[in-house]
Amino acid sequence: MLPDFRVRQRDYLLELSRALTQELDLEKLLARVLKISIEMLAGQAGLIALKEQDGWRVAAAHGIAPAFLSYLTPLLAEENVRELDVRELNRMLKELTYTASMGLLNGTALPLAAHGQAIGVIFIFRNYPDLFTQNDRVLLQSFADQAAIAVFNARLYGQVSYEKQRLDALLDAAADGILILNADHTIERCNVSFERLFGEPRAQIIGKDHTEIIRWRGEPQGKTLEEAEADGWPLTPNATLYVEGDLERRAQPPLPVGVTYAPMLTEDRKLRNIIVSVRDITHFRTADEIKSTFISIVSHELRTPVTLIKGYASTLRRDDAKWDKATINDSLAVIEEEADRLSRMIDDLLDASRLQAGGMNLNRADISLARLSKRVAEKFSTQSKNHVIVTDFPENFPVILADETRIEQVISNLVSNALKYATKGEIRISGQARPEQVIVCVSDEGPGIEAKDLPHIFDRFYRSTKAAKNTKGAGLGLYLARAIVEAHGGRIWADASTHPIGQSAQRPKPAGARICFSLPR
Repeated sequence: MLPDFRVRQRDYLLELSRALTQELDLEKLLARVLKISIEMLAGQAGLIALKEQDGWRVAAAHGIAPAFLSYLTPLLAEENVRELDVRELNRMLKELTYTASMGLLNGTALPLAAHGQAIGVIFIFRNYPDLFTQNDRVLLQSFADQAAIAVFNARLYGQVSYEKQRLDALLDAAADGILILNADHTIERCNVSFERLFGEPRAQIIGKDHTEIIRWRGEPQGKTLEEAEADGWPLTPNATLYVEGDLERRAQPPLPVGVTYAPMLTEDRKLRNIIVSVRDITHFRTADEIKSTFISIVSHELRTPVTLIKGYASTLRRDDAKWDKATINDSLAVIEEEADRLSRMIDDLLDASRLQAGGMNLNRADISLARLSKRVAEKFSTQSKNHVIVTDFPENFPVILADETRIEQVISNLVSNALKYATKGEIRISGQARPEQVIVCVSDEGPGIEAKDLPHIFDRFYRSTKAAKNTKGAGLGLYLARAIVEAHGGRIWADASTHPIGQSAQRPKPAGARICFSLPR
């Protein structure tokens, strides 16, 4: 019988060796090791306890009553048990087994240690005591050592897999596009953000050379990767490389991007990988353009009223001239008008600044849009002899809850625009009442709004080429109107110029512009 037992022991060791090379999933490996251990030691049941950073835990169990396992699991997690070493844990488990089985079962323990550190214990429940020869103990220890190496490797594999999953999650969660290049500049990895930014699936990106994907429209700002490597990069004092420009894309227009290159070097200072971070800088470009536009428009628009005020004031103060009352009144009227214009522009700039900083406060109250529109019409009627401003609201037009000052600002801006862009004719402020909202429209008989300008007229500082040449303004009126209407929960829109049905297509007669806004009832 003894030779047969030795053969079985050899077979168990061979099976464990196969498990060591074939299985890297820790849960499956532990179940396999435990099954081999129970058979090898002729046991009835068993468990494997592993030592974690925060204490011991049952990692695998076989043939153990659920009640005993539910008692054992929290016991191993107790604070005073966490500090036990393998030998003390074995003694505790043996005592517990003997007591719980009323002396019917014994426990046989195989300590698991790998690379000089205790990682766990295999504990087998049997109905006879430990009776092992010296040769048996050597074989058992060999088995335990191999099992420990298998568990150690599986744990290491699990940790590597976890780190890979975490790296994948980090890459795909990054807002910037990220590429990982090999030393020869072929693309090894690509994240979701770069796919979205570049407009192509990663299957068409991975494996390509860097120069096939990162292609510049025009000359970029800063050294390209190839130029930097020609100068000794990455073994230069500043290893991080940054370049900015317009990225060429096959199916979409070029995209303004900033690209950062960071090298990964081996221990002997050889290039292993290059981490490429690609950031969409469209918003930064837009912000710079808005800033430039703001400075240009404001400096021009502020200079005009200031120049007029200073000119008329200086003329009136001349000691060598005597001005009649009519001339003085006309000059003072111009000064007052330009001062009002300057004040309105400053208010608009302040409102725009407040909006950018976080919205606007509304003082809501019941208001009558019909009466408010009539008041605005009367105010502007005195400013032009070439226009007729009328209001058109049905009787019993509903009262709404809104900020009267802000809504008056919206209607005033729309009427002011109509006066500027329509040189003459009727300007109509009309209203419609619907079940859930009211609509107010301001229309004129001017040239109307060109279709190409429609998507942009509510943008900050936007002015069409024709408007910039022929009229004054900073391009803030409609931007503020939209912000006020949207703050009330409404929306604002514009219609393009149209010509009446039957009008000759060769000599169209524009029907003017119409801008409408809705507010909830």
